[in-house]
Formats: sequence, structure tokens, C-alpha cells
Amino acid sequence: MYKEKFLLWTLAAINFTHIVDFMILMPLGPQLMRIFEISPREFGLLVSSYTFSAGVSSFFGAFILDKYDRRTILLWVFTGFLFGALACAFSPNYSILLISRIISGVFGGLTSALVLSIIGDVIPDVRRGRAMGLVMAAFSVASVIGVPFGLFIASISNWHAPFFFLAGLSLLILWMIYRFIPSITAHLEKQQFKPSPIQVIQRVTGNGNQMRAISLTIMMMLGQFAIIPFLSPYMVANVGFSEIELTYIYMAGGFFTIFTSPWVGRMTDKYGKIKVFTIFMTLNVIPIGVITHLGQTPIPYVLLISTMFFVTSNGRMVPAAALITGTAKSENRGSFLSFNSAVQQLSAGLASFLAGLILAEGANGELLNYDIVGYFAIFLSLLCIPLARRIKVIDTDEAAVKLDSETELINE
Repeated sequence: MYKEKFLLWTLAAINFTHIVDFMILMPLGPQLMRIFEISPREFGLLVSSYTFSAGVSSFFGAFILDKYDRRTILLWVFTGFLFGALACAFSPNYSILLISRIISGVFGGLTSALVLSIIGDVIPDVRRGRAMGLVMAAFSVASVIGVPFGLFIASISNWHAPFFFLAGLSLLILWMIYRFIPSITAHLEKQQFKPSPIQVIQRVTGNGNQMRAISLTIMMMLGQFAIIPFLSPYMVANVGFSEIELTYIYMAGGFFTIFTSPWVGRMTDKYGKIKVFTIFMTLNVIPIGVITHLGQTPIPYVLLISTMFFVTSNGRMVPAAALITGTAKSENRGSFLSFNSAVQQLSAGLASFLAGLILAEGANGELLNYDIVGYFAIFLSLLCIPLARRIKVIDTDEAAVKLDSETELINE
């Protein structure tokens, strides 16, 4: 008998694997640059290739995701993700690894949209915040367990090992998808016709409410990813961290958000998406302002501020995801969330590029103008609050999709 909790754990496992796959390459940078004899620019291309291919695939995914059973297309997409992980694991040189990362990004981008679509189809609005909190806790688990474990097995073996680990985990999750995610076709039954690609685009761009939701995604990503990619270099060059001490930041932040993410989800359902989003978005600007102005600082104080940054960043994402998901009905939820995923990926890449233009390197190797990047992030973050208040959830009266006659939803 299918149960809601097993379905949500399966979606969380998918999210965990996708996030580890995205994050694991960055700390492997020194090893890969040495082995392949590549420059920082070439390594940057290796990292960004995943993000941009995920953005492109999410855009084109908008034309197909709503035309099939969610379970069927998720099985196909995650099979592609599995082969992408294997391709990375067996890559003998830089060029093959670059192609493999593009393949992984193509399927990784589609999994994000499908996970949110399934939550939107299965979980009613009154409990969607809790579901989002559980699934998004996967980011925290990836930070505190997945990435450090991947680095550990890479240190005792080689850089191929984390990707073999991901491939093995993906094989297990593929079985979980087959076992715990049933056929979901309610969105097909509600469609009166099969829209063309142009009609799919027009249906999203012609909906003011959905465009406000996409605008919220853009502003949130621009604000956050102007800060995050340069957090580690700034901590080393300006604050006095060693490279090994950087792991403390991600492990501490990830550890606390494992517990706060589900709690924020419950608060979202109890007090409302807008109220919880406003509180955490407002709180988030405090660590942004402090972090971007740090000089030489004791580690405990930095960990306190960086953990607050991770907790509040995650805290605003949970209600925002529930709010954005609720702006589309089931018949076009997949296409809308695929567009939103594309915008999210491309905005993150743009934010990193813009921040890189603002930052400069000082005579002693320190990063300059990070405070200006901080002001930019704070400004955009605060603008998100009035924008979020103009977004309306339109499926509050929709019941959860009846997955099949054997389904039992667990409400506790």
C-alpha cells in the first residue's frame, strides 16, 4: 500500500542525490585542476556547464512534462541521471568529463521540476509547507553528510569514487521510484487539449500571477547566488580560514537546517506562507550584511553568523517553494515549474557572473567589494517581500490527487 510518507521520502532522496551531484564537483576543484592540468577558467566552465544545461533542459521540459504520467517520465529522467553519473565516474579526461557534466545537468534540471510537480499534485495546499520542508531538508543532509562523505572517499581513493557512489545510490532510488511513486495522471484528465509549445509559453507568460512567481524566483536567486559562490574564497582570503576549516561552515549550517527545515514547513502550514516568508527573508539580510563585511574573525563567531545565513536562507525557500507551486493548477503545473526551474538555474549563473564583475583582487590576494555585493543582495532580498504579497495561491480548494485505490495518505 502506497503511503504519503514513503512517497515524500523518495522525493527527498531524489533531491539529495541531485544536490550532491551538483555540489560535489566544487570541492574537488584542486584535485581535478592538478590531474587534468586545467586553469581556473576551465574548471569554472566545468562547474557552470551543469547549471546552464539544467536551465536549458528545464525550459524545453516545459513542453513535455505535462503530457505524460508523472511516474513514467520521472523513471525515464532519473535513468538518464543515473547514466550521467556513470559517465562522470568513467570520464578519462577533461573533455569527456565536461560532456558528462552537461548530460548530468540536463537530467538533473528536469528532476527538480518533477519533484515539485508531484508534491503539488499529491499534497493539498494545507499540508504543502510541511512536505516542502521535508523534501528541502535534503539540501541540508547533502551539505552535512553527502558532500563530506564524497570528499572522504575521494581522499582515500580518487576523484572517480564519489560519482560511483552517486551511481549506486541512484540505482537504489530508481527502485524507490518504481516502488513508492504510483501513476499520477490527474493532470492529463484535466487537459482539454494538447497545447503546442507556443501555447505552453503563452499560457505561462500570459498569466500575471505566474509571472510574478517567476520574478520572485529571479530576485531570490540573484540575491543569494551573488553571495554563495564567493563565500569560500572570501573566508580564506579575508577572514583567515584555512581550506580544511571551510568544511565547518557547511557542516554546521547543514546540521542545523536538517532540523529547522521541517519546522519551518510546519510553521508555514500553521501561520501562512507569506507571514513565514516575510519573517525569514527579513532575518536573512542580517547575516548577509555581517558576512560581507567581515575581516579577520574568530572561527566560532563566523560559524554563528554563517549558520544563521544557512538557516534563514533555507527558511525563506520553504514557504517560497510552497507559494510558487500553488500558482499553477495540475494541468499545467509541470510546464510552469519547468520554466521556473530554468529561470532559477540561469539566474544563479547570472548572479555569479555579475558578482564576479563587481569583485576585485587586492594586492595581498584579498577580495575587494564584497560589501557592495552584499548591499546588492540585501536590496533584492527586501524587494522580494512586497512581490511575494502579490502572489496568489490558486489551488487552495483542490484535494490531494487520489493516486490509486490502494493509496493511504499519512497525515500525522
